[in-house]
Amino acid sequence: VQTAHAAEAPQLVIEPTKGWAKLGLRELWQYRELLYFLTWRNILVRYKQAVLGVLWAVLNPVITMVVFTLVFNRLLGVGSGSDGVPYAVFTFTGLLPWNLFAGSLSSAGSSVVGSANLITRVYFPRLVIPISGVLAGLVDLALSFVVLLGLMAAYGIAPTWHIVFVPVFVLLAMATAVAVSLWLAALNVLYRDVQYVIPFLVQLWMFVSPVIYPISAIPEGPLRVAFALNPMTGVIQGFRWAILGEQRPGYLMLVSLAVVVVLLLGGLYYFKRMERTFADVV
Repeated sequence: VQTAHAAEAPQLVIEPTKGWAKLGLRELWQYRELLYFLTWRNILVRYKQAVLGVLWAVLNPVITMVVFTLVFNRLLGVGSGSDGVPYAVFTFTGLLPWNLFAGSLSSAGSSVVGSANLITRVYFPRLVIPISGVLAGLVDLALSFVVLLGLMAAYGIAPTWHIVFVPVFVLLAMATAVAVSLWLAALNVLYRDVQYVIPFLVQLWMFVSPVIYPISAIPEGPLRVAFALNPMTGVIQGFRWAILGEQRPGYLMLVSLAVVVVLLLGGLYYFKRMERTFADVV
């Protein structure tokens, strides 16, 4: 009787997930409240005990814009190619998506190592850690966007109707930040010197992105296509088009979008593959 009862007992077979389920995106949705709290924690930590508080979100792009205007516009004459837009507005518009991307890399790239105490104590989808670092940058973007509107009003520039597409390019900037952050966060667990490479990578990346110069300054042909392989090229150009009505990104957006998709899918699979070792190595 015991043998027959044992044979009838239900059995649970655990098998590895396959395909899209392997990425754990459904599980990420189930832990959306944790994602919200980690994002809020990152925002609070960023401005905790800061003398100027959230004003740093405004001062950073404003000071950078002033320096770029004085150096590149007044001294080097780069502003002559800004398609008739005042160089201050031109630069500040490009700095908004760029600062979202750069700030996300700086915080999300080392986020897994910074959350070692949490990772080693409780289970949750590790994807929420770098993603929360990217989402926290939306606060800075929103504050800087208000300053941009004020700057445009001071120069007598009205936004175009294309402004309705701004959320699309913000999402694309976030997707780019998440894609790169997944690679950096996972690599930083294994090789801690990656955190020292990130600031250098951000600085170098900015100069190959059309932040301080228009994409029209790049000659048509293979060189411009090479610049389009940088996903931030399409993001920044599209952001300017949506707000200022500048040159439409065209094929640049398609190339950048394709690169973002490849980076994001590759980053998700690599992050999930390395996730099982985080608690042991971190």
